[in-house]
Amino acid sequence: MSDDRLAFVATNDLVALTRGRGLPSADLSVTSGVGWVPADLAINSFGHLVEPNPFGALGDLRLIPDPKTKCAFPLPGGDVDFYLADQTLPDGSPWECCPRTNLKQALARLLADHRLSLTVAFEHEFALLDATDRQAGPGAFTIGGLTAGEPFGSRARRNLNGAGIEWENWLPEYGPGQFEVTVRPSDALRAADAAVLTREIIRESARQEGLRATFAPLLDPNAVGNGVHVHMSLWRDGQQMTFDVSGPAGLSPSASQACAGILTHTSALLAWTAPSRVSFLRLTPHRWSSAGAFVGLHNREALLRVSPMVPGDTVGRTFNIEYRAADATANPHLVLAALVHAMCDGLERAAPIDRVLTGHIDDEVFDPLPPTVDAAHEAFLADEIAQSWFADDLVTTAAAVRRGEEEHLAGLSEAERCRAYAEVL
Repeated sequence: MSDDRLAFVATNDLVALTRGRGLPSADLSVTSGVGWVPADLAINSFGHLVEPNPFGALGDLRLIPDPKTKCAFPLPGGDVDFYLADQTLPDGSPWECCPRTNLKQALARLLADHRLSLTVAFEHEFALLDATDRQAGPGAFTIGGLTAGEPFGSRARRNLNGAGIEWENWLPEYGPGQFEVTVRPSDALRAADAAVLTREIIRESARQEGLRATFAPLLDPNAVGNGVHVHMSLWRDGQQMTFDVSGPAGLSPSASQACAGILTHTSALLAWTAPSRVSFLRLTPHRWSSAGAFVGLHNREALLRVSPMVPGDTVGRTFNIEYRAADATANPHLVLAALVHAMCDGLERAAPIDRVLTGHIDDEVFDPLPPTVDAAHEAFLADEIAQSWFADDLVTTAAAVRRGEEEHLAGLSEAERCRAYAEVL
């Protein structure tokens, strides 16, 4: 190994930005990792350390790299050994505010209490911008739209392959200059890790072509939005536990109860899955995001969309539920942690959903989503069960980070706010 080869040990923070430390690869210890600072969690999307926060200048952490996440991250000067890490206290015990650790704990609860595991696939939408921040012209789903993204697209897919990311689909989406990449299903922790890495590789691939890729929820209030869609299925001992031919819309009892838990805590969940003000400009009817808190059969306006099985699947191995109210302002590990805890609550209550909507939203009645991120945060604080999912310091820091962003953006129009997030995400 070359003496100058770099290792980068990283964590994805509360605003879904990947931060960490580099060191010579030869010096990296996977048992002791590198030092880190608790207050780093309080850095907002615009690079400001928000104050007050629970940590101040006190305390120390370690970033302990997970060897299973090691991959080649492509830089112009040569690949970097990239690792995702768990944040621990100096004595090696888990830090209660680490997003990745929180997901591990939620998955452990699902397994211990319900003997279930979760398989997940993320879909990521993003916009490709040139040096003047101009989006490419219309090309929705066309070969012209695909070629308009070259040679960036080929570079990005090559870099994803080199990092071990098993992407499944790559397509020009509906919006100008918009693309979507989907990643193959895997266990939930690996899926969240891959979500972090996929975004970073796409951003870097765009930079190497003199372009910019942004995953911001909206580039303009009237534009087509970028979502993060989370496909989930329940498993037990290698057997799928999501599909039941006799259940409503094919949902098994366990899947129905898990969906009921998500519906019960929808408003609180949105504080973690769509945690920015601009997120809620996208979450409105007729935007193909999420129009309300309901389960819909093959309905892309649903909070939870029951997805069809692929042809030839008669036993439900490809059957899944898609959560549609997430975006790239949210940490993927915390998105899944919140969803898993809500699912566990539904499983413990053992109360299935009361209906699956099968019609167009204009013909149906359903509960609306909170209108703003402030309303979602208030709903979280009023939901005692949801509050039990995360440590007080994590909740306090998340709220402080978003308040800091609002202070930074004070006085700007909604269009200017969208552009501000597009510059950093």
